[in-house]
Amino acid sequence: MRALWTYLGISFGVSWLVALPLWLGDGIDEPLLPVLAVAMMFTPALAALVVVRFVERRPLARALGLTPVRPWGRFLGWLGIALVVPVALVAVALPVASVLGLYEADLVEFSGFRETLDAQLAAVGGAPLDIPVQVLVIAQLASIVLGAVINTVPALGEEIGWRGWLLPTLVDRYGTAAAVVVSGLIWGLWHAPLVLLGYNYPDASPLLALVMMVGFCTVVGAVFSWLRIRSGNVWAPALAHGALNAAAGMHLLFVAAGTTVDTTHATILGWSGWIVPLALVAVLAATGQFRARQPEPTATP
Repeated sequence: MRALWTYLGISFGVSWLVALPLWLGDGIDEPLLPVLAVAMMFTPALAALVVVRFVERRPLARALGLTPVRPWGRFLGWLGIALVVPVALVAVALPVASVLGLYEADLVEFSGFRETLDAQLAAVGGAPLDIPVQVLVIAQLASIVLGAVINTVPALGEEIGWRGWLLPTLVDRYGTAAAVVVSGLIWGLWHAPLVLLGYNYPDASPLLALVMMVGFCTVVGAVFSWLRIRSGNVWAPALAHGALNAAAGMHLLFVAAGTTVDTTHATILGWSGWIVPLALVAVLAATGQFRARQPEPTATP
């Protein structure tokens, strides 16, 4: 238990210290927000490194989920799954919200996206773009893959802690089902320094925003936990986390002009966006996909 409490103390304590300038300054309007948010993402990895090195005194690579990565074909296959699944979940959340009357889309003129672009250009004294907005939408969608790869670097700072070290530690102590749920709850609560300031859920009260973030992290965290358990390493959930972050703003491309998107209800962050991930997790659990894969037998001469 000493290792677990040390990990939680460092990951939560340092994250609050990193976010302190936001609380003492202008909150999420603080210019330092992007830098501090990225720095905060590395606090779970820092906590895991300290615990493994100084408390458990185990080899770092395996204890943090950085190995094994062989056979390479299997490793690359799981990376492919990790890239596709989160983007698909973000995308499917939009028609679900639309059917429920929580999101109004414009898939022809992309009027909301154009409105945003024109406003941004006007703010810097630029003229409206004469490029077809459809071309820009396609470019934005295509950039998700590159964004996922880039975002994997800070995402790895979180995943080394949450799914690299914490999840297996909880599995060993409490079993897989409890570990998946508890690690998701902890992951959600860890976001408090930003969420309580209005990040992610600007239309919700601070308490509701934190509850929603905990729910979101528990649901999506279960998908990331599946990737960790089945792939056998932390690289798949790290790429999935990066892909999720890269695709998270997809709703801005398709929203109709003059409408607002309440992330408490719509998008992958809102309750309607959890429907499909919950169904996926239920299917995975029912088919035994949360059981750790068995090591492949070593060929004997």
